[in-house]
Amino acid sequence: MQVLNTSLSDVKLIQPQRFGDSRGWFAEVFNQSTFSAAGLPTEFVQDNQSFSVKGVLRGLHYQLGKPQGKLVRVLSGHIWDVAVDLRRNSPDFGKWAGFHLNAESADNNLELLWIPEGFAHGFLVLSETAEVLYKTTNHYYPAGERSILWNDPVLNIAWPVEALDGTLPSVSSKDARGSLFTEADLPTAN
Repeated sequence: MQVLNTSLSDVKLIQPQRFGDSRGWFAEVFNQSTFSAAGLPTEFVQDNQSFSVKGVLRGLHYQLGKPQGKLVRVLSGHIWDVAVDLRRNSPDFGKWAGFHLNAESADNNLELLWIPEGFAHGFLVLSETAEVLYKTTNHYYPAGERSILWNDPVLNIAWPVEALDGTLPSVSSKDARGSLFTEADLPTAN
């Protein structure tokens, strides 16, 4: 397993090793001992899976009170995944990073994305359909659920909307009512 740093401190790309032959392949995508040795979380309390069609944008989501770290994996399709640092005491506060995640990449690497607590998370589906599985470090907490607008002008996230053939992303009514970054109820500093 390779753990790669990203432009945001504490956000990591994880590439499990694949073993394959003419019959297919096998990969160990989570192992408590391996994750612990790499300084990654080892306790997850919930698995979530979504299925979305091309152009669906989910996010930017986060929770107050009971923040969630997320280990994201694409089971089918292609998404552009975004993490935004909401940690007020972080040198990366208010910065974002985007990652193309596929069920398998062109170089045959599986990739998972680790997004720690204190980050907003969202993704845009670029393939005809996509299934995304993510493990969380805390349970869903409706009272703490928050959302920042995907097209917030201060964050200025470069979503690859050109891949949508001239249509705008499809967002839920809840996400369409998200807050602007400058007005959002953000986590307090640790």
